[in-house]
Amino acid sequence: MISVAFVGRAAIARLNEEYLGHRGATDVISFGFASGGKRGAVIGDIYICPDVARTNARSQGLPVTEELLRLVIHGTLHVLGYDHPSGSARMKSKMWRKQESILARIV
Repeated sequence: MISVAFVGRAAIARLNEEYLGHRGATDVISFGFASGGKRGAVIGDIYICPDVARTNARSQGLPVTEELLRLVIHGTLHVLGYDHPSGSARMKSKMWRKQESILARIV
């Protein structure tokens, strides 16, 4: 069970500061609450800021809908326990490759 909420810049900035210790708005934040192993329930929340996603998509020359789908996949992978390094190395990580593979099958 995963919930996805689309929130404004102020709301995501509050979550970012309170739970991650980072200042400012970001595109996606996810929280995994329970994982019962391979056959157990997965519970998590994903918060996406469409305004930040729109800005990021435009700067990369991508459709906004594609970027929003990427963020849903990204957040879901985090809830499932995947992680990536910070900075530019994240785009070479196993998680990023999985994310892009899933996205390619959808768009």
